[in-house]
Amino acid sequence: MGRPSVRALDGVGTVVRLGLAAVWLVSGAIKVADLNQAYVAVLAYDVLPASVVGVVAAGVPFLEVALGALLLVGLGTRVVAAVSVVVLVAFVAAVAQAWARGLTIDCGCFGGGGQVSAAETNYPWEIARDVGFLALAGWLVARPRTLLSLDGWLTGASVDTQGRT
Repeated sequence: MGRPSVRALDGVGTVVRLGLAAVWLVSGAIKVADLNQAYVAVLAYDVLPASVVGVVAAGVPFLEVALGALLLVGLGTRVVAAVSVVVLVAFVAAVAQAWARGLTIDCGCFGGGGQVSAAETNYPWEIARDVGFLALAGWLVARPRTLLSLDGWLTGASVDTQGRT
């Protein structure tokens, strides 16, 4: 059996791009709809100075929506994926430190957030889920070429990791 065709890899990349776009759009939209709850979620991690919590709580939802929108249309896919990697690593680190410190919080990843009972925490699942999203972003960093993207339309063809068109 030979290597997958470029078209097949482009198709896989398209599914990956649209899937990650959906994650960012849903996550961000839920938080934008209730910025006060986003504040409670960020505060619960007990990592940031009080003066920064509000800025992060207000900024992260809009960053997520922006990442999702750019991925949805396929504009700047590699750069957006790289930013997604950084954000997802930060999210994994935040959840891991909360778990390690024995905090009992809801991650607030898809709305909600804040203090919960110990029985309601699900840190291993939250970390595994975010590592899965990290893998999607990593695919797009390594191979941003996808179908139905503005990147492809603007350049005539997206460029893969070897610089081929």
